[in-house]
Amino acid sequence: MLRILSLIVVLMLLPACATVQMPSTPKHNPALADYIYLKKPEQCVPYARRISGVQIFGDAHTWWDRAMPRYQRGNMPQPGAVLVLSRTAKMTHGHVAVVKNVIDSRQINITHSNWGNDSRSRRVLYRSMRIQDISPQNDWTILRFWNDEEGVFGFPYAARGFIYPHAAPIMTSATHSGI
Repeated sequence: MLRILSLIVVLMLLPACATVQMPSTPKHNPALADYIYLKKPEQCVPYARRISGVQIFGDAHTWWDRAMPRYQRGNMPQPGAVLVLSRTAKMTHGHVAVVKNVIDSRQINITHSNWGNDSRSRRVLYRSMRIQDISPQNDWTILRFWNDEEGVFGFPYAARGFIYPHAAPIMTSATHSGI
């Protein structure tokens, strides 16, 4: 009888073990993404032009070629520089963003708009979003953007480089100033 009672107690405790909830990962990390929702989406091109002062017109993927000879280009991030992403099958117009600040040789924060794949995410204006350089030569040609919904860095994106609004890139290590 004692064996049966012990077995019943053990069996009753098993479901309790199975329903223990693991702590969830926080959805929002303000150190990696700071954003607001706009009433209407703002395309990345006019936003980048307004924030950086780089006066280039046309689809984002055309900015790289259109920058010369008026603006210098390079592969070193600096505050205020415009980051130009390559055109892809899903991102047919390309994308541009503005460097907010440099964290270290592999991480920067950017500001940009119209980054997403649905009407809700396209209304987000990122005041700050973390990006990682994962290129083998540390030349900022392959990047991963912070995905705040998932709490991870997302898929790799190819980048053309940076357009400098005022001068050649500052050839130092990390610069910690904002725009």
